Amino acid sequence: MDSRRQLKIASLIKEAFTEILSREGKSIAGKAFITVTNVTVTSDLTLTRFYLSVFNEANPDEVVERFREHKAEIKRHLGEKLRHHLRRIPEIEFFRDETLDNAYRIEEVFKKINNEKEEFLKELAEKELQAKAPKAKVARKSPAKKKAK
Repeated sequence: MDSRRQLKIASLIKEAFTEILSREGKSIAGKAFITVTNVTVTSDLTLTRFYLSVFNEANPDEVVERFREHKAEIKRHLGEKLRHHLRRIPEIEFFRDETLDNAYRIEEVFKKINNEKEEFLKELAEKELQAKAPKAKVARKSPAKKKAK
């Protein structure tokens, strides 16, 4: 469980980072749409982890890698923004947040299961109707009577 101080500092860092992202993000991410889903700070306040959700990009891992390459520049911008709030700017790490991707995959699985269930119920109902329907009577000829001689 994070302490109140960790949560407060994480909130400050997230706010500053989103402002930096809105100004400088295009140069790093290109056309990708980036959202910061979570920011965590270690208990000793020396490491900050950013969890980024990447949209509108074929390979989101490359975008996160570009953020890792520009880590020093981002840390410098954070230092400028937070110099009156923190003595030391923590090291930063970037991770891809796959929560939304997993949610979409799970939703697709549920849709597929529901569709299969509906198809099964339709087939079952059709079979029940066929079983209940009166069977057509086959007209049988009565055996011919033998003529008496």
